[in-house]
Amino acid sequence: MISERFNIFGGLFDIERTGGGWSVLAVGNDGKRAPAHFVIPEFVADEELEQYLFDLFHEDAVGKAGGIFRVQR
Repeated sequence: MISERFNIFGGLFDIERTGGGWSVLAVGNDGKRAPAHFVIPEFVADEELEQYLFDLFHEDAVGKAGGIFRVQR
């Protein structure tokens, strides 16, 4: 099972490979996690996650600092 935390233009998300698909949870300022409001198709490989997330969010990120990167826990 692959479980990673990503910073997506300032927001934190836990992304986990579950079986054949992906589970995505938004991480709040208090550390609580809730289902995110986007999905990652099961065909996206682990090494493609950053590019997929960039393609999904880059238009919403205009004017926001940062980018998309994995966060060490």
